[in-house]
Amino acid sequence: MQKEDLLSKPEQIRSKIVEGRIRKRLEELALLEQPYIKNDKMVVKDWVKQTIATIGENIKVKRFVRYNLGEGLEKKSQDFAAEVAAQTAAKQVASPGKEQPAMAEAKGTVDTPPKATISAALVKQLREETGAGMMDCKKALSETGGDLEKAQEYLRKKGLSAADKKSSRLAAEGRIGSYIHDARIGVLIEVNCETDFVGRSEKFKELVDDLAMQVVACPQVQFVSIEDIPESVRIKEKELEMQREDLSSKPENIRERIVEGRISKRLGELALLEQPFIRDDSILVKDLVKQTVAALGENIKLWHVISKLEENVRNQVTNLQ
Repeated sequence: MQKEDLLSKPEQIRSKIVEGRIRKRLEELALLEQPYIKNDKMVVKDWVKQTIATIGENIKVKRFVRYNLGEGLEKKSQDFAAEVAAQTAAKQVASPGKEQPAMAEAKGTVDTPPKATISAALVKQLREETGAGMMDCKKALSETGGDLEKAQEYLRKKGLSAADKKSSRLAAEGRIGSYIHDARIGVLIEVNCETDFVGRSEKFKELVDDLAMQVVACPQVQFVSIEDIPESVRIKEKELEMQREDLSSKPENIRERIVEGRISKRLGELALLEQPFIRDDSILVKDLVKQTVAALGENIKLWHVISKLEENVRNQVTNLQ
């Protein structure tokens, strides 16, 4: 109504022009009003109606999702060769003397491998030297009786040694994958890596396909990682747990610990990365991703996951009969 070309028009004429323009704009936003790509003499809704007449059953268009790879991620050019060279140089410059105290500490705990006390300082040092995750480092030290050198070897064998170091690097390339099961359950997933070269590799494609299948196999999963779960969900879970009858007789401090443990378990059930991998339940999905990161030499991020079961769709339906 505020466009300059309408200011000189009478109110009645101006309203009609505006209504026509609004109608045209709304049609541009609606899928069913678009010219059909295989025959632009008809619009999509006419094509759907023709199909209804041919098949003899009603057809409802419920929803669609459009994906653009890396949308919402800042892309930048990186000289990965220079980055690798810098990391290699940094390792060569590292002083051997710096490792001696840590080695002495590790040797001090080797005497009693089954009951080795793993200090936070030792876990921190192993993480800094290998780039592996905190829990992976702790497990490696526990498995090797606190021996730092053996723990490093353990992580290398597991393919986890350098995975977390790469986790801070930008991943804006990659692949959008899908998995449709029996035409009733559909999953779209976007997995990002650093370069399109890796994004086209067979190993990366296999990872994306496996992750899409994993989502279908885990209908309870709602988030990619525990960090993605909103605080409101955590609060609600805590309220529910605190009201359980089996906790009413427990002391407050004991009850808090039990509740925290149950919440942690529940949040893990909601996160994709915390699920046992469907092809090898001895590892979690996050371990699979880390192993792939280590194998490909690039950071990998799960960016978007959309999973929809037919009976759970609650979007607006357009009836074309």
